[in-house]
Amino acid sequence: MTATTKISRPNDLSAFWMPFTANRQFKQAPRLLVSAEGMYYQTDDNRQILDGTAGLWCCNAGHKRPKIVEAVKAQMDELDYAPAFQMGHPKAFELASRLAQLMPGDLNHVFYTNSGSESVETALKIAIAYHRARGDGQRTRLIGRERGYHGVNFGGISVGGISGNRKTFGQMLGGVDHIRHTYLPDENGVTRGQPEHGAFLADDLERICALHDPSTIAAVIVEPVAGSTGVLIPPKGYLERLREICTKHGILLIFDEVITGFGRLGAPFAVDYFGVQPDLVTTAKGLTNGTIPMGAVFATDDIHDTFMSGPENMIELFHGYTYSGNPVACAAGLATLETYEEDGLYTRGQELGQYWEDAVHSLIDLPKVKDIRNLGLIGAIELEGIEGFPTKRAFSAFLQAFEKGILIRTTGDIIALSPPLIIEKSHIDQLFGTLRDVLKEID
Repeated sequence: MTATTKISRPNDLSAFWMPFTANRQFKQAPRLLVSAEGMYYQTDDNRQILDGTAGLWCCNAGHKRPKIVEAVKAQMDELDYAPAFQMGHPKAFELASRLAQLMPGDLNHVFYTNSGSESVETALKIAIAYHRARGDGQRTRLIGRERGYHGVNFGGISVGGISGNRKTFGQMLGGVDHIRHTYLPDENGVTRGQPEHGAFLADDLERICALHDPSTIAAVIVEPVAGSTGVLIPPKGYLERLREICTKHGILLIFDEVITGFGRLGAPFAVDYFGVQPDLVTTAKGLTNGTIPMGAVFATDDIHDTFMSGPENMIELFHGYTYSGNPVACAAGLATLETYEEDGLYTRGQELGQYWEDAVHSLIDLPKVKDIRNLGLIGAIELEGIEGFPTKRAFSAFLQAFEKGILIRTTGDIIALSPPLIIEKSHIDQLFGTLRDVLKEID
């Protein structure tokens, strides 16, 4: 990446209340990124930082990709904004068609949002409205999973199962329950890829059905791979069993692919990778390579067509956002899909998967590492916690890693890695060589 002139820091950091950040700690010693290209960020003091997290699981094609940059510039010159309520613009339809072609099965309809959180809210609302539209209005209950992450809106944190995201905000949505998470450390610790043991965990949905009566349940939502909680890999047969139970009881199955979508597992979507088709799929992040906020919900023909009844002049679904299908976002999305296809990034995780897996598992000999998990181009290194100071050890690793020139992500005492899909073996060597040095040094 070309060096740039040092950029001075803002003289007042107090106005910006930063999300998911220890604000006081950050503002005492700010970590400011001022430019990016390819696999690297550049800091305000002219240091290069290897991106081990694709930004926040979103810059799958790396940074400053020319096709995306040019598409955004050109769209701004042509059409900056168009309303999506009772109006349209060509690129919104073009992108939806391209996305529908990319998704397998009959997930042929796309509803635009602006983020993963909004995609989840949209999918939950569609699920409930679908049952009502087909005369099954008693199906209002939503089922999530323990340790699941589905964004930060009230619907998302209600079906989500991460306690830190829930406990501060009082009453959640009513009519929500959770099945067990998929982490079995005693049976599946230090597993390469999908664990062999644990498909039976999906049967916990039958317990929920017996408790509430399945005829009251609208949908089950899960991440195919639980990302933000620390990379929990589904056991072999688990997702297939969830699909069977949902079909048996007439419950919609929603896959939250905000993280796993657009090549993260070495296939376009987890739907492809696992060969399990849900009824709704939520996406965001990699849809525009993180450049412009955008999300999308995929729906099957049956769900979409159920709404297409009644007088043709009537609104079929009373839901949407001011920025649904924003022209600049659509331009970025189209250019992003072209970049993925031209660079072969949907299957990049297959090509590098073994090298990545070996690198992740090479850290198991370190004394403070207690578990390692991986799938596609995702990895997790779980550390022994410090008694009385949860998260401290991993956060210390994050700070030291940044000082040594790599960007990692931590959740609890777990280091999560999800690099841009353009990563090369030399970058993998740098990432894990540096991380090894960090983990040797931390207390």
